[in-house]
Amino acid sequence: MAQNTKKISIVGSGLIGQNWSMIFAGAGYNVCLFDVDPAQLERAKSNISSTLQRYEKDGLMRGTGTAVEQSTRVSTSTSLEECLHSTFYVQECVPENLELKTKVFAQIDKVIGDDVIVASSSSCLVASSFTEKCNHRDHMLVAHPINPPYFIPLVEMVPAPWTKPEVMVTTRTLMEEIGQSPVSLKRECPGFALNRLQYACINEAWNMYQSGLLSAEDIDKVCYDGLGPRYAFIGPLETMHLNADGIVDYCKRYAEGAVDVQNKTFKPIPTLYDVPTAEKIQAEYNTSMPLDKIQNKRQWRDNRLAALAKLKKEMGKND
Repeated sequence: MAQNTKKISIVGSGLIGQNWSMIFAGAGYNVCLFDVDPAQLERAKSNISSTLQRYEKDGLMRGTGTAVEQSTRVSTSTSLEECLHSTFYVQECVPENLELKTKVFAQIDKVIGDDVIVASSSSCLVASSFTEKCNHRDHMLVAHPINPPYFIPLVEMVPAPWTKPEVMVTTRTLMEEIGQSPVSLKRECPGFALNRLQYACINEAWNMYQSGLLSAEDIDKVCYDGLGPRYAFIGPLETMHLNADGIVDYCKRYAEGAVDVQNKTFKPIPTLYDVPTAEKIQAEYNTSMPLDKIQNKRQWRDNRLAALAKLKKEMGKND
C-alpha cells in the first residue's frame, strides 16, 4: 500500500492509542497523536518506534514500509486543534471515564468540520452517553478495539441513536482497509457483543470453580485446548452448522440435551466475581504466574497472539 496523504488523528497516547497509531501508519496513513502531556507523548513515540522495530525483527510487523518508515508517519502534538487540522477521521483513546470522554468529545466537536468522523475506543460506555450535546453527533460512534488490537483484529462498531448509517458504512470500510475485522451492531447495548459472550463464559467458569468441579488451570485448559482452537477460525453458530447436517438438524438433535444440562448446572446471572474466590484462584496462579512476573506473561501472550495472527493471515491467502 502506498503512502496515503489523508490524515488520521488519535486522541490519547496510551497503549491503545499507540496501537491504533501503528495500525494506521502501517496502512500508509499520516497519523497525528495527541496528548496534553508532552512527556507522555515522548514516551509514546519512543515506544511506537521500538515496538515496530521489534515486530520487524520478529517478522510480525503489519503493513508496508520499514519500521523506521512507519514510525515517521506518526507525529505528535499537545495542541488538539493542530492535531485535528485537516483530518478526516478521529479515534479517541482516553481512559474509560464518562466525565472525561464527555469533556474530550465536546472539545473535539468545537474543532472538527461537518464531514469528520469521530470514533471512541470505549469498551463499555455507549456513544449516546457522551455525544448527546455535540453539534456533530451524527458523525460520532464507538469503534471498540480488542486488546491488543495490533494482533486481535476485531472492532465492535456501535452507533448512537443519531449516528448516520453512512458513517457506519464509511468507518467499516476504513477498518477493513487497515486490516481490522469490524462487526456492526444495529443499536447500542450494554457490553456491546464481545463482552456479553465473554461474561457468559466467565460466569460459567466461576460457577465451576466455586462448586469444586475443576481447578483454575483445568478450566482455562478447557478453553485454550478445547473451545479456543475451534473458535480461532469459526464461531459457535457455524460450529453448530458444521457439527450436524446444518444448524436446524443440530437443534433437532441437541437442543433438548443442552437445555437439560443448563437446567441442572446453570446458576442465575450475574455471578459476582467475589474476592474470596478470586484469592483462591490467584493462589493457584502464584506458583506458575506470580504477580512480579505478570508482565513477562503478557509479553508471552502477545507473542502467541502475533504468531496466530500471522498464521491466520497466511492461511487466509489460500482459502
